[in-house]
Amino acid sequence: MQSMRLKKGDTVKVIAGKEKGKSGKLLKVIAEKNRVIVEKLNLVKKHQRPDAKGKGGIVEKESSLEASNVMLVCSKCDRGVRIGYRKLEDGKKVRVCKKCNEILDA
Repeated sequence: MQSMRLKKGDTVKVIAGKEKGKSGKLLKVIAEKNRVIVEKLNLVKKHQRPDAKGKGGIVEKESSLEASNVMLVCSKCDRGVRIGYRKLEDGKKVRVCKKCNEILDA
């Protein structure tokens, strides 16, 4: 299995499927299934029973997308880019934009 290059909190752009062209923030990365959950995208209606916390009803929540259908958005390029890696002088491994060589990790 290939390692996940995406992390929670990244801004991504959807490149395939019904949400193509939209972008949002990653809420969750499910590495075992190679899937991601993006904020306010791929919404599904879920019928929920009432419980101790609150009332039931039909709620809308985000469903997962295949990780291969999203691309990380570079802050400098302002578009979906491929991700590379580079080691800094202090030995730290960081993600870089393949287009402009900008460091993507904060």
